[in-house]
Amino acid sequence: MAVPSTTRNRVVYSALQLFAAKGYGSTSVADVRQAAGIHSGSLYHFFPGKQDLLLAVLEAYRGGIGPMLLQPAWDGVEDPIERIFALLARYRTSLLQTECTYACPIGSLALELHEPDPPVRRLLAQNFEGWIDAIEGCLNEAGNRLPARIDRRELAGFVLTVMEGAVMQARTYRDVRRFDGSVRQLRTYFDTLLGEARRPTRGSKSTSASAARKGSKRK
Repeated sequence: MAVPSTTRNRVVYSALQLFAAKGYGSTSVADVRQAAGIHSGSLYHFFPGKQDLLLAVLEAYRGGIGPMLLQPAWDGVEDPIERIFALLARYRTSLLQTECTYACPIGSLALELHEPDPPVRRLLAQNFEGWIDAIEGCLNEAGNRLPARIDRRELAGFVLTVMEGAVMQARTYRDVRRFDGSVRQLRTYFDTLLGEARRPTRGSKSTSASAARKGSKRK
């Protein structure tokens, strides 16, 4: 991702990078100012307080989920179910590139800020909802390949839970196998759902048999 050219965007980008690497609490306003290469007056002109900067960062994450995360992960992947696992594979790549120190920025902030102010909490939730929306879109696109009984919104939320938990475990143990094991079990669950949807229902069997009997009688 290229560093934005405007001063405000450069500040947001610098804060985004620092919050992801160090956490919100461990990042000072001076850290952000130094990383952005600006004077204090310029920073406070755009962001009177540190929380104002956090809100801007969360808005940037929310707006960037498509171009920064989904589009690179889904480039060349046509199958909607495989797009889900391609997205998870992108998180795995981040773990490998950082020797398992990578953490989902939104997940980390949600854990760090135990009682965030309502505007912060709303934006954290909106970021999670954007992620879930994308996965739900894949599940809906899969159509009747998945059983009709499945609540696709809930399943999308479950995929998010697996991702966040798998990243957290890999980061804690410094072992990508913790991530791989969770994703492998998710794949097994999806294979079970896909297999269930392919099996004919009891009603369809009886209907087919009845139609066959009627056809033989007419002969």
